[in-house]
Amino acid sequence: MSRFKLKFTNTNSNRLTIFFLVLMIIVGITGYSIIEGYRIIDALFMTIITISTVGFREIQPLSLTGKIFTVFLIISSFGIFAYALTTLTKYLMDGVFHNYFKLKKMNKRIQKANQHVIICGYGRNGKQAAKESKSYGFEVLIIEQKESLIKQIMEDTNLMFIQGDATQEDVQSEAGIEKATALITTLPNDADNLFVVLSAREINPDLKIISRASDDNADKKLLRAGATNIIMSDKLGGQRMAKLVAQPDVVEFLDHVMVQEKNNVRLEEISFANIGAEFKQKTIRELKVRNISGVNIVGVRKADGTYVLNPDADYIIYCKDKLFALGTIEQINKLNQIIKEIKD
Repeated sequence: MSRFKLKFTNTNSNRLTIFFLVLMIIVGITGYSIIEGYRIIDALFMTIITISTVGFREIQPLSLTGKIFTVFLIISSFGIFAYALTTLTKYLMDGVFHNYFKLKKMNKRIQKANQHVIICGYGRNGKQAAKESKSYGFEVLIIEQKESLIKQIMEDTNLMFIQGDATQEDVQSEAGIEKATALITTLPNDADNLFVVLSAREINPDLKIISRASDDNADKKLLRAGATNIIMSDKLGGQRMAKLVAQPDVVEFLDHVMVQEKNNVRLEEISFANIGAEFKQKTIRELKVRNISGVNIVGVRKADGTYVLNPDADYIIYCKDKLFALGTIEQINKLNQIIKEIKD
């Protein structure tokens, strides 16, 4: 069950309504006690049945002054009581109960989640990571502690969340880290990111882990702890600024391919692992990748981690190679489908 706790919203309007309602009860108790000589409990009873217009009979017949006071109490408190009751009912129906069922439904989604992306922290980097992950069709689960950010996450019905400390193993297990495809930790503190990486790697040895780092020396520690990749946002930002000065068109072109939303052109990684034997150790020319799908092979990542940029048509593709294909979404999907059929 999500750790998010529903709380009453202390708006100025709600506080003012409650203040006037309590004030009218105090005035009523005081008035009946002084005018009619009622005991406190009797004065409270008379005040409640009067301002709520329930209409039970009086504790005892009222004096002329008591009747005038009762008329005054009814007129002055009726609107306040009705507004307070309406506000409370609306809050319960639209707020507490609505959020309760919403959270219950989301918790079922979390339990069923598989091959999802877990994002630790919903700051600026976390929000962007969530947005991009959704655009690629991944289910996204956020782990965040701050209640103000949790309320922002709740506005997006496509996002799942857990309110808790991402460095704790029980929180990561609750997020289904054993079944996740990747974890992105964007916490502002390098030590916290290190704890997240250590515990996540221990729980799921095959998990892809992307970690943010701020300090220049933190990247090595995070890699030793088990991070797959390290992102130093400050360093990347500085490099990008310099490149915009030296090679603005190149940067804008890469942004157009990789970053821009609703872009029909995509650069994607294509794996040839477990491909059929008849297609092993074939050249790009022999595979006829461009003729079949229309994509361009712009790079290859070999099994030893080295890269071949702009391979020629006679380059031999091995089963553990990964191709970087540039094409439209339709062309990429067609190539993936062809490869899937070959594997099957």
